[in-house]
Amino acid sequence: MGIRTYKPTSAGRRGGMVSDFADITDKKKRPEKTLVSRFKRRGGRNFQGKITCRHRGGGQRVLYRQIDFRRSKDGITGLVTHIEYDPNRTCRIALVQYEDGEKTYILAPEGLAAGAKIGSGTSVEPLLGNCMPMRLIPVGTSIHNIELQPGRGGQLCRSAGVYAVMNASEGNWAQITLPSGEVRRVPAECRATIGVLGYSEHSMIVIGKAGRVRRKGIRPYVRGSAMNPISHPMGGGEGRRSGGRHPVSPTGKLAKGGRTRNPRRPTRNAIIRRRKSRRYGQVSL
Repeated sequence: MGIRTYKPTSAGRRGGMVSDFADITDKKKRPEKTLVSRFKRRGGRNFQGKITCRHRGGGQRVLYRQIDFRRSKDGITGLVTHIEYDPNRTCRIALVQYEDGEKTYILAPEGLAAGAKIGSGTSVEPLLGNCMPMRLIPVGTSIHNIELQPGRGGQLCRSAGVYAVMNASEGNWAQITLPSGEVRRVPAECRATIGVLGYSEHSMIVIGKAGRVRRKGIRPYVRGSAMNPISHPMGGGEGRRSGGRHPVSPTGKLAKGGRTRNPRRPTRNAIIRRRKSRRYGQVSL
């Protein structure tokens, strides 16, 4: 795996980077037909047609790859046949064919290659790509695709290059350290996959031009201080005013250092050590 830099043939190409896709098994292979579905873009709108998430719209038409986040096929060995590119996520995905003939997509950890055998359940060993309950995972192991509730499917650590560390397991709870530095406890019966997710170079890629961002379905941003007072709390003013207050969102919430988590949220007790704020170096609440 690596990054390829374009020659500066134009202003858009200057500084632009792309992946060399060296980890892809077959670049001409189409996705598995039985595991893809139409991906309908909603432009950040809810069922009422109101925009609930700004700066969404347009984008290249893509097919959604159905990923097996639950890894519930216990006792059946699967063979990794291909490592593929997924336009809907930052990491790579692996096509797995099980002994009973079923095919699924899983998140591909770093080091997983075509021809490898993986499994899931309580009888498998803690090897790369295997999925098992966290009460059976050795302390200090790197894990990803972590469940928060047994049987619900992996929800944590699903981006390229990220992983959590298994700290301890005692009784009905397991303790892990997340990439943000937060130490959290989860039920010991929750499952996780062994390994670090691949394609860690994703964060180093320079987009290079605005058109590539639009093809991702991201629309342009507008500064709040450039709007009218009716459109944004920081808008208005004679001349170029900086806002006159601490930066806030369109709904009035503090954008830097403000508390965003509900203190009455039931999962608050599951957090043992909170992550540190990036701006102030203090513990975030």
